[in-house]
Amino acid sequence: MSDVDPKPRSTAWQTALTTLQETVPPFIPAGAHVMTVVIEYPPGDPGTPPHRHTGPAFGFVVEGEMLLEVEGEPERVVRAGEAFWEPGGDVIHYQDGNHRDDVPLRFTVTMLCEPGKPMLTLVDDDELARRADRRAPRPS
Repeated sequence: MSDVDPKPRSTAWQTALTTLQETVPPFIPAGAHVMTVVIEYPPGDPGTPPHRHTGPAFGFVVEGEMLLEVEGEPERVVRAGEAFWEPGGDVIHYQDGNHRDDVPLRFTVTMLCEPGKPMLTLVDDDELARRADRRAPRPS
C-alpha cells in the first residue's frame, strides 16, 4: 500500500458551467434525430439563402460575427461566444451570413431533424412574397 495520498479531486466543475441560452422549443418533431454541424463562411459571405428546418436549431458562434434573421424577429448580430436558436418548422430563416468582410465566420448548430426529411429546405421567391408581412421591419 502506498503512503502517498491520492491527488485531491478538483472542485472546478462546481463553477465550470455557464448557461448561454435556455428556452423551451415550441415543438420537437416525432422521432427526431439530432445533428450537430459546423458552418464556415469566408469574409463577407451572405450565407444560406432563405430556408427552413424541420425542427428547432441551437447554435453557437465560435469565430466572427453572424447576421441572423429569423421570421418575425429583427435581424441581429451574433458575435463569437454568443448562442442563438430558431424554432424551425414553418418559420423562415432569412439570413445567417458573415457580418464581417475582414474575418471568417464559424459557428456550430445542433438541429432536431424530422426523420426522412432534409435538414434544410430553401424557400422560393413566391413564398417569400406571400409571407412578406411576417418579416420584421428591415433597418434603413
